[in-house]
Amino acid sequence: MESQPTSLHDDLLGQLRDYIVEGDLAPGARIPERELCEKFDVSRTPLREALKVLAAEGLIELLANRGARVRQFSESDIRNLFEVIAGLDFVAGRLACERISDEGIAQIECIHLEMYTHYMRRELNDYFRLNQQIHQAIVDAAANPVLSANYASANAVIRRLRYAANLNSDRLGDAMREHEAILDALRRRAGEELGLKMFDHMQKKREAVCKYLREQSSASASAPNLQPAD
Repeated sequence: MESQPTSLHDDLLGQLRDYIVEGDLAPGARIPERELCEKFDVSRTPLREALKVLAAEGLIELLANRGARVRQFSESDIRNLFEVIAGLDFVAGRLACERISDEGIAQIECIHLEMYTHYMRRELNDYFRLNQQIHQAIVDAAANPVLSANYASANAVIRRLRYAANLNSDRLGDAMREHEAILDALRRRAGEELGLKMFDHMQKKREAVCKYLREQSSASASAPNLQPAD
């Protein structure tokens, strides 16, 4: 029974993280604690504990005596974070080829095939979920807890923007082909090649995210500023 509170905490944390990542709350928006308590059927104490974790991950900001809000990122912030993620992906790819089991490769192949099915159907929520699973599986296969912890921390921050860029990008076809090449290198246990392909894949994702940010900024700037009539 002792593990139940941790399980409930992790479940709430995952749901809340997904809620923010999938765009249900806009960047800069205040966190509506009462609404979220009702939505997830929890009291304010576990909700606030989960918010503290998300703040530590950099996904939200806690405001002194004023609740919390979804964090906003500049393009410079995003480029810096993607440099870290790309470097970690490179290292993870090299180590994974040395340490992953044949069963591990087979599991990633299955996830890839399922992801491809969702890509063909343009079921983008499921496509993105499985896309993330593949990257996480390769990082996990590197069997390096320090690498995994740093990857999780950086990825939590940019996951929302990666998701948004997926929904608004015409780069999906290129991304699928890049994943095919990543899987091929993993099958052959070509560590240097896999690391470089994962690095390049993340660099291209960075440019897609930055393009999305610029488009969003431009749309906001050009939107009419409607004032109430006198």
